[in-house]
Amino acid sequence: MRIHTGEKPFTCEQCGKSFTHKDTLNSHMRIHSRDDCFICQQCGKSFAHKVSFKTHMRVHTGEKPYTCSQCRMSFRHKQSLDSHMSSHTGENPHTCKLCGKSFSRKGSLKTHMDIHTGKKPFTCAQCGKCFRRQVTLNYHMRTHSRKKPF
Repeated sequence: MRIHTGEKPFTCEQCGKSFTHKDTLNSHMRIHSRDDCFICQQCGKSFAHKVSFKTHMRVHTGEKPYTCSQCRMSFRHKQSLDSHMSSHTGENPHTCKLCGKSFSRKGSLKTHMDIHTGKKPFTCAQCGKCFRRQVTLNYHMRTHSRKKPF
C-alpha cells in the first residue's frame, strides 16, 4: 500500500533519505558504513548492490542495451523501454484517481498528482519561488542570469 500512497516511514538518520520498506533502509545503510559497497570511480556515487552499480555505469559509458523493435530507439533501463512501448500502442495505463486523466508513464502521473496536492518541490535559491517541475525551475533560473540561449 505504501507504494500507492507514497508513504516512506523509514528514514536514514545520516542523510535523511526515506524508504518505503525497512529492508530497503537497511540495504541503504551499507552505503554509509562503506562495507561491501560499490563506489563509482568517475563520480563518487556509492551503491549497496552490484546490479545498481553496473546499471549506473551506463551513465558514464553511454551504453543503452535495450532497443525498441519498432523504432530502434535505445534505452539504459528495461523499464524505460517498456514505458516507451506505450508510445507505439497509444496505451495510457496510469490513471489519476482524482480527475481520470491517464498517462503512458508512471512518472508522468506522479508529476500530475502535484497539481492536486499543490506540492511544488523545486525552489529557486535566489528568490524563493516554487515550481512543480525541475525543468520549469531551470527555465526560471534564466531570469536571474539574463541568459538568452535562443
